[in-house]
Amino acid sequence: MIGAGWQRRSVLAGLAALPAVARAQATAAGPVQATWPSLVANYRYPDWFRDAKFGIWSHWGPQSVPEQGDWYGRHMYIQGHPASDFHRKTYGHPADIGFMEVQNRWSAERWDPEGLMKRYVKAGAKYFVSLACHHDNLDCYDSAHHGWNSLRVGPKRDVVGTWEKVARAHGLRFGVSNHASHSWHWYQTAYGYDPEGPRRGERYDAFRLTKADGAGKWWEGLDPQILYTGKHMVAPDGIDTMQAMGAWHEQHDGQWLETVPPGDIDYAKRWLLRQIDLVTKYKPDFCYFDNYELPFGPIGLAAVADYYNRSIGWHGKIDVVATAKQLHPYARFGLVQDVERGFSDRLWDEPWQTDTCLGDWFYRRSLYTDKAYRSADDVLQRLADVISKNGNLLLSVPQRGDGTIDSEEEKILDDLAAWMAVNGEAVFGTRPWRSYGEGPTQLASGMQNEGAFKGFTAQDVRFTTKGDTLYLFFLKAPMAPVTVKALGLKAGRVARAQLLGGADIAFRQSEAGLTVTLPKGLGTVPVVRIEGLRRA
Repeated sequence: MIGAGWQRRSVLAGLAALPAVARAQATAAGPVQATWPSLVANYRYPDWFRDAKFGIWSHWGPQSVPEQGDWYGRHMYIQGHPASDFHRKTYGHPADIGFMEVQNRWSAERWDPEGLMKRYVKAGAKYFVSLACHHDNLDCYDSAHHGWNSLRVGPKRDVVGTWEKVARAHGLRFGVSNHASHSWHWYQTAYGYDPEGPRRGERYDAFRLTKADGAGKWWEGLDPQILYTGKHMVAPDGIDTMQAMGAWHEQHDGQWLETVPPGDIDYAKRWLLRQIDLVTKYKPDFCYFDNYELPFGPIGLAAVADYYNRSIGWHGKIDVVATAKQLHPYARFGLVQDVERGFSDRLWDEPWQTDTCLGDWFYRRSLYTDKAYRSADDVLQRLADVISKNGNLLLSVPQRGDGTIDSEEEKILDDLAAWMAVNGEAVFGTRPWRSYGEGPTQLASGMQNEGAFKGFTAQDVRFTTKGDTLYLFFLKAPMAPVTVKALGLKAGRVARAQLLGGADIAFRQSEAGLTVTLPKGLGTVPVVRIEGLRRA
């Protein structure tokens, strides 16, 4: 592990060593400096984000091509992993055909961004996010500082730029996600080898390929070492079992690291230039950093300071959102905190976001054939729970390598659209009430804990408010009267209760709460509008 003092000195030296034009970009003129206190002092949460509540994410790139789910570009190099078995059977041995070859098979030939955006808008999306670069280190945009990009490799199209134009044409706020700071350790499996079998000990493609090897090939002029990031944590010779090799990777390059690659400050400097290029070209309203706080120390801070200062130049104020994860108290209020695939057990003081997916982050064919996606009910329950706690929900809808979504995903989006047409007033432009809700289900706060969740009950209720109106979300349609304890007479007298999309409903209010009786046979997450809630 790199010492913290060396790390900071190295990063600061790296910033100082940037070419003059890049240094000017990294320190764009404005009041925001590359420190946490400056980010916190200058940042204000935009009203558009607080009003939006729901976004859709195209977490789409070359790892969608094999249709084997997440982290294919890393796992295909681990002998014995299902992704590696699939790769050998479908494409060949990773010493011969590595992930760079799969990247070039990303065709996008059936991608219809206009048709998809229309569907996403109907489903309720108020902001749209395009993946700009994942851990596989391919920039999905017209990148000025990275030759491995989608105009040169794969679809030969500016994916981010196309999404940006279509999203804005439909009135949505536009965002990008950057995951590339982790590529340098994530890709180290590509420098490994089979510990067992007829080709044991033979290093994979990343270990041997150089720029010169591309002469006369589709990747002529590109350097595989730039894509695969270099030999930072290469597995040593002599590992002779798949179990031992897997354990080595888990212990070393499998850790979630936010540090500069050992001895390679240039990687962090290029990351900064790529990030600045991304926000300069597309002026995103939203930027998702797949990081615990920010990467590379002061370099990550410089990227966000630059983004905020550029927003002041674009809008006259900081009117953008940058998200990161696991914020410490000193970083709170300088960014929007993202809780990946997790829950909150409380009402937050500040806006936040959770992101989740209908399936895997990258398309997995078996989820379609097994009909194993998250249902519209699941999505809407999560949405109601999150917005009641001052959060937003960002939903990923996985696309195939050709750019399409499948019929199961289309059905889920259609179900969301039908619900939003009736109940959207309880979502968009609302704010949390004095409490988020009530019910017997206890949620565990934290990231990556969706898998353990057992489901909500008909007694689980969530609140939002808009002006003098209060909305009650029943996370599961009740078959019997439900008493909402928070709405007893001490909360004020209720004048009217109306089912959205329906008629007035019967209610009885007492010191013990507000008892409402909903019609039988209601579908997903019925919502009741409460009016005239006046203090007694």
